[in-house]
Amino acid sequence: MDMSKATPADQNPVCRGPRVAIVAAMEREVAPLIRGWKVREIEHSGRRYRLFESDGAEKADAVLICAGIGADAARRATEAVIQETRPGRVLSVGFAGALDPTVKVGDVLEPRVVVNAADGVRTDTGSGQGTLVSYAAVADRDQKQRLGIAYASVAVDMEAAAVAQGALARGVEFAALKAISDAADFSMPPMERFISTDGKFRSAEFAFHISLRPWFWGRTIRLARNSARASRSLCAAIKEYIGRETFAAELNPK
Repeated sequence: MDMSKATPADQNPVCRGPRVAIVAAMEREVAPLIRGWKVREIEHSGRRYRLFESDGAEKADAVLICAGIGADAARRATEAVIQETRPGRVLSVGFAGALDPTVKVGDVLEPRVVVNAADGVRTDTGSGQGTLVSYAAVADRDQKQRLGIAYASVAVDMEAAAVAQGALARGVEFAALKAISDAADFSMPPMERFISTDGKFRSAEFAFHISLRPWFWGRTIRLARNSARASRSLCAAIKEYIGRETFAAELNPK
């Protein structure tokens, strides 16, 4: 091996990768989780990422990378975190919209199947239940209804299918955890135009746009409250997931 091109995990043969590499879209989704985690910058294909690492005795049990919004951003970040850390599993996390009216804000879904609405490719995660569909845009109320019927899915996100593709292409196990931030009958405020090509959400521009349109204020405030609730639920679920995986690894060391 050419050690000049090796990653940190390659250079130290004793250093194993983390059990779980978490791919989120935005830091605000996982802020309660990563508070106190170590953070460093990494670079991949000309892009820089903040990599958060949990504390562990010999190595981090988990690392987390924030990809940005959308499939392309998620795929690039998945490649970056796999190359940098050599994880045992990649976990796609974040917010999702409910497609099933019985699914409520703050519920957390660990889907058994993730389907890509762009090409119909389905990924079986091997655990969990229900179907999550990944769609290329922020789904409004009518689109949610159509997606729920077309894919028999309970929730929709924008990134999980791309993370699955990136992980499985490199022989890494994949799973997902998604917290519901908007109910099936909720009409999203206009957010799509404020997502940049690199997956960043232009918060200041969005806030200014909404400030001039009072008819969106109620929905935006409600979404902010729902998102805070979803973040708390998501972070609790991720902590439980990491603990479960760590316990299983200790019982069955390889």
